[in-house]
Amino acid sequence: METSSTAKQSDQEVPKKERTDGEPVVSDRKQMAREALDRLNVWEPSVYYTLGKESFFIAGHEICIRESLDSYGALIWPGAVALSQFLENNRQQVNLLDKAVLEIGAGTGLLSIVASLLGAWVTATDLPEILPNLTFNLSRNSKSRCRYTPQVRALTWGQDLERDFPCTSCRYDYVLAADVVYHHDYLEELLATMRHFCRPASGTTLLWANKVRFQSDLRFKESFESCFNTTLLTELKEGNVRIYKATAQE
Repeated sequence: METSSTAKQSDQEVPKKERTDGEPVVSDRKQMAREALDRLNVWEPSVYYTLGKESFFIAGHEICIRESLDSYGALIWPGAVALSQFLENNRQQVNLLDKAVLEIGAGTGLLSIVASLLGAWVTATDLPEILPNLTFNLSRNSKSRCRYTPQVRALTWGQDLERDFPCTSCRYDYVLAADVVYHHDYLEELLATMRHFCRPASGTTLLWANKVRFQSDLRFKESFESCFNTTLLTELKEGNVRIYKATAQE
């Protein structure tokens, strides 16, 4: 999840302005903050929580993630857990062995770690301020475990894409995205980033998992479906998480 916003903003710190669609921005931010603070998420039984750390058992390994409440990008969100478990349980449908995989908005790195454990050559990306914790988690959980050492790179959605990730040399079999759609103001840039990495005839498949929270999520989905051939792979009703598979329209 890519963002530089904090999860601890008070009511006074968030201006009560209206979006163009009439939905108050402050209510969205309050909901995200409440979700960030509610770490005892009972829908995922294989997770146990300790202060500042979450541990998982996925792909045959214990994965220990360091997180923080200082940023949405330093927390684990339901979409990352759901897509990680989907990849583990559907290896014939989505075979990551020896595949080139890019994650956008990697956050704490859980999904990139799982992809690495499943044999992929992974590049995890996020905002520059997120990278130290992302790098720490990837290193701690992949060392001597993975076929390839996962890489970490800075990526701001919509900015300098062709310069930093030229299409001629940066080709990926899969692009992963988990809980990248929520209340932020960069949905157009996010869609542009997805389109940059998943071009027509590129052979790249996008796997996107997201918890449905706001009406803006559904509007983004409409824009997404206008650019991509989209298939709903699964819907987890208990967490309100949907996982999509998509390829660029010709």
